[in-house]
Amino acid sequence: MKKTLLTVLALLASSAAAQTLTGAGASFPYPLYSKMFAEYQKSAGVDVNYQSVGSGSGQKQITERTVDFAGSDNPMSDEQLKAAPGRLLHVPTAIGAVVPAYNVPGVTEPLKFTGQVLADIYLGKIRTWNDKKISALNPGVTLPPLPVQVARRSDGSGTTYVFSDYLAKMSNEWKSKVGVGNSLQWPVGTGAKGNDGVAGIVKSTPGAIGYVELVYAKQNKLPFGSVRNRAGKYILADNGPASLAAQGVVIPADTRVSLTNSANAGAYPIASFTYVIFYQDQKYSGRSEGQAKALKNLLTWMVTAGQQFNEPLDYARLPANVAAKARSIIGTLNFGGKKL
Repeated sequence: MKKTLLTVLALLASSAAAQTLTGAGASFPYPLYSKMFAEYQKSAGVDVNYQSVGSGSGQKQITERTVDFAGSDNPMSDEQLKAAPGRLLHVPTAIGAVVPAYNVPGVTEPLKFTGQVLADIYLGKIRTWNDKKISALNPGVTLPPLPVQVARRSDGSGTTYVFSDYLAKMSNEWKSKVGVGNSLQWPVGTGAKGNDGVAGIVKSTPGAIGYVELVYAKQNKLPFGSVRNRAGKYILADNGPASLAAQGVVIPADTRVSLTNSANAGAYPIASFTYVIFYQDQKYSGRSEGQAKALKNLLTWMVTAGQQFNEPLDYARLPANVAAKARSIIGTLNFGGKKL
């Protein structure tokens, strides 16, 4: 009798555990994931607890197996993947845009930027808003002699990776002096945690400029500039131009790819997939088979029915070819070799 009771309790505990999933990582998709997971709970009865702690922390936590999945705006490197106890897979869930948001009193129309000018601002070479390099891109706009106050991330950030990846393609000086990464040795600027933190600095500081995901600029009513793309067009970030970025690059089978400076003539140049990262064989995650099945169901929903929530929150939906790759990758998720 006692053994039977213990067995029942164990089964109930396993069932309850399968109804909760944990994730951590990028702040870039946090507004989207908050909506997705709330809707998924309503339809599937599964609670998804996602902590917006930055892509770097998310990658660390999935490697250490403290979460069911990680959120990241940049794919993990081959070296990072080799350090994990099992094979990690990447699935894109949306395309987002990183925008230069600013607070320049008296300027009422979107400013124009090039990658070189943005690099010079973040290198500390452009120090006032009426600098001739900014003025030359914005004829007819009266720019004040206000000091440029640079805002950037203080935490390990996929948004930083995307922004620095773009700057490195635009500026040899940036590439050699600062480089590309989640965490950088910044030449100038005030750091803040998360996209919301950078947006907060920009909103409260006259003369500030900061790079944030599009939805954070819109939520905080921050003006943001258009950026010149590879075709020489100044593009203001929106769902369409962000989606076009994925059509200007070759998407590999594992979907780990940079979308910045896309060759598509209509693309916004600072765009990126945002990924969920998880173990292909869920035995390596330390979770139960029930938990593994719950994760597979969630991920499948995110790249199918869940896509309806992308555009209302200013994220681009996955193009059909990318969604197909995502479903194929999710289909390989297993538990000890057993197909789920």
